[in-house]
Amino acid sequence: MLQRAALLLLPLLACEPLRALPTRSSDDLLRRHLWEQTLALPESERPKVGLVFSAGSVRGVAHIGVLRVLEDAGFPVDVVSGTSMGAIVGALYAAGVPASRMREVPRRIAVEAQAMFSRMRLLRLLLTESLISAEGLDQLIREEIGEKRFDQLPKPFACVAMDLRTGEKIVFREGPLAPAVRASMSLPGIFEPVVYRHRFLVDGGVVDYIPADLTRLLGADWVMASVTEADYARSVPTNVLLTLEQVIDIRGGVLARHQRADADFVFDVKPKDIDFLSYDRSEEMAQTGALAAKLGLKSAQEGFILYALPRLRLRWSAKAAP
Repeated sequence: MLQRAALLLLPLLACEPLRALPTRSSDDLLRRHLWEQTLALPESERPKVGLVFSAGSVRGVAHIGVLRVLEDAGFPVDVVSGTSMGAIVGALYAAGVPASRMREVPRRIAVEAQAMFSRMRLLRLLLTESLISAEGLDQLIREEIGEKRFDQLPKPFACVAMDLRTGEKIVFREGPLAPAVRASMSLPGIFEPVVYRHRFLVDGGVVDYIPADLTRLLGADWVMASVTEADYARSVPTNVLLTLEQVIDIRGGVLARHQRADADFVFDVKPKDIDFLSYDRSEEMAQTGALAAKLGLKSAQEGFILYALPRLRLRWSAKAAP
């Protein structure tokens, strides 16, 4: 596909010298050259890139691994959206926290999860009407992003929650950041809902598993998504909490089937045997995300190059004009 498109532009490509290495394949040389030309486009001419982080509980830690690979490759990201755990990763990234620094996030999440899901707390959840508080994660969010508001972020960001009373999808893209992120990852039936502006808000993954539409709303032309959908077909829940989580995952899977089409490219992360209590495997999830991103990186670059080719052609035509 990339070669076919490039052949149509061969006269214009001749105007741009290839800085090629003789040991690389022709496909790699062509991709490298067009990639460099795409990145060299002025910001006003380059298509705006949106990055979406799906829901997925602890599986969402894999988004950090995807980010590491994209940053190392110099892949441009202009706007960000996320839901549930994807909202946490997205908010940190939009706030300017580099993927390299996020390496500490999985470890801290594991520590907080051990406290949140202690046997006594889980017993209280099952035997009383008292839901689990996520104050530890809330503190983690505030420590990293402070009291920032959406309009203070280096990159535009949006996240989504659900109103527990009405079932409405609530989109956050203005106001204070921390309560919005906290609401987006509040698993219904497990964590206490976030009370915000007279609404009772819970996990956004129930209504919008892959919020690609939010990046379009923020101005993205081309959208890539990191998706950590559960393989629930192979999972047999062994207790009430895991059964509840599986119901949420099934709902997310139904949404994901339709929402994948809203993204131009999907990094499909496939964690194995991971449930929402597997926070001790957070670093493993980050590595799984990095592997998925490495496998899909060339295809993502090609997809973006093909989208940008009409703009490259205009620029090359202007250079070739006498």
